[in-house]
Amino acid sequence: MQFGEIPVEEAEGAILAHSLRLEARTLKKGKVLTADDLAILRAAGYAQVVAARLEKGDIAEDDAANRLARAMGGDGVTAGAAFTGRANLYAETAGVVVYDPGRLDAFNLIDEAVTLAMVPPYQSVEPGQMIATLKIIAFSVPEDTVTLAEAIARREVPMVRVAAYRPTRVGLVQSQLPGTKESVLNSTLEVTRARLHPMGSEICHEVRCEHAPAAIARAIEETLRNGAQMVLVSGASAVVDRRDVVPAGVEAAGGTVTHFGMPVDPGNLMLMGRIGDATVIGLPGCARSPKLNGFDWVLQRAVAGLPIGDREIMRMGVGGLLKDIPSRPMPRTRAKEGKAPPQAHVAPARRPKIAALVLAGGQSRRMGEINKLLAEIDGRPMVRHVVDNVLASAADPVVVVTGHEADRVHAALAGCTVSFAENPDFADGLSTSLKAGIAALPPDTDGAIVCLADMPKVGATVIDRLIAAFDPVEGRAIIVPTRRGKRGNPVLFARRFFETIAAVSGDVGARHIIGEHDEVVAEVEVEDEAVLMDVDTPAALAALTGGRP
Repeated sequence: MQFGEIPVEEAEGAILAHSLRLEARTLKKGKVLTADDLAILRAAGYAQVVAARLEKGDIAEDDAANRLARAMGGDGVTAGAAFTGRANLYAETAGVVVYDPGRLDAFNLIDEAVTLAMVPPYQSVEPGQMIATLKIIAFSVPEDTVTLAEAIARREVPMVRVAAYRPTRVGLVQSQLPGTKESVLNSTLEVTRARLHPMGSEICHEVRCEHAPAAIARAIEETLRNGAQMVLVSGASAVVDRRDVVPAGVEAAGGTVTHFGMPVDPGNLMLMGRIGDATVIGLPGCARSPKLNGFDWVLQRAVAGLPIGDREIMRMGVGGLLKDIPSRPMPRTRAKEGKAPPQAHVAPARRPKIAALVLAGGQSRRMGEINKLLAEIDGRPMVRHVVDNVLASAADPVVVVTGHEADRVHAALAGCTVSFAENPDFADGLSTSLKAGIAALPPDTDGAIVCLADMPKVGATVIDRLIAAFDPVEGRAIIVPTRRGKRGNPVLFARRFFETIAAVSGDVGARHIIGEHDEVVAEVEVEDEAVLMDVDTPAALAALTGGRP
């Protein structure tokens, strides 16, 4: 790759290295310069620009990131489309992230330009949560580098997977001593239920018994007879030896104690055992609390069907100090009291929730008596093509705004997994459909991609590339597709603009908002003319349908 100052006259096709804020337009870092861009630069007095130009054997940053992300994602993992050399990996399901840290090190040691960051191994994750981010540092990397990294990422099995939680029927045994409060036992029951719920599992049977080996043995047997696949034993007193009451009760029930103790604090005094095919866990005292402790780590792996023997437990010491200590900026106990600073609680990174608004309420005034949205293209109404394309993308949910001939549009979309927003004021113009659509979005929506129902050739790949570019934290809050430097549709807006969009009036869209907030606009150059092609005249419709309006 060549990098440095390039005369403007020779810069067409080069990649701009640094953003330039010009009077006519802002040119963003990473933009492939077009002839129109060069004209703007010349008018602004630029004779040279700092840019990169790929050479033979180089792979562009996005292409390299996409290749590597596809290679490393295993079961339960999905990769987002790359943008500016970054491709994120997400969990498809709730479960536990599994990978080999040594293999991750080998990947990162290939070349300084290829970097991969992951969440800690065996971390519990939710559907849609980000588990890794791959970043190509330079604008391109050599083919040989990508090939080597690809080999490490793929090997016999892909580098990272999510072991999905398996719904498990759990029995809970709680032993009692004289003076044990029922409120403590009730609280332990509820805390345990809350732990199991995110894993799709539940307590199928609970038994409370005397704190004695024989009584605990009978209670364990009762839970197994009632369908328990795993038994949790919460003793009235902590287990301090393999020959203590709880382990003795496990053995009296015909089981085997497989391990005692773990290098995680809180959670040191945890017991593992087996009775037939059932796992038995003697809970440490800290398991009565909802705070994270070593038992959580063991329970998560067990429900995910991962090995949890001696060696797995004894290797949990890395990061195993979970207890609140004075050197931490905010112990959990203070956070619980509401004294934590705003940054103390940070939600796990997740795939942004991007909804799609399909505006299908217009009257097609320039089409005469024809409702262009119902015109058939290859056997399907135009609006059906648009919605099918959107449904094939990562956008979710999909809201279709209807107005003119709403019943016919509904019929054309029969069977589609969309919701409808009715716009009774459709005759007042496009802004009313935008307002109706924005009002119908779920409150947890991070952004919305506004799709026009008369652009049937915009495919899911284009929509996914726009979603991949969306990152308000990095200043990309409005995402616009371009073709040869010309801006098109659809456009993705961050939630911060919803109120402004809903306030627009008349037969206009939200295009002016883009111009007013150029500092947060990211352009995505696509190889698809479809982003510039809307069907708004009889001639355009005839060209699309082969002369059959």
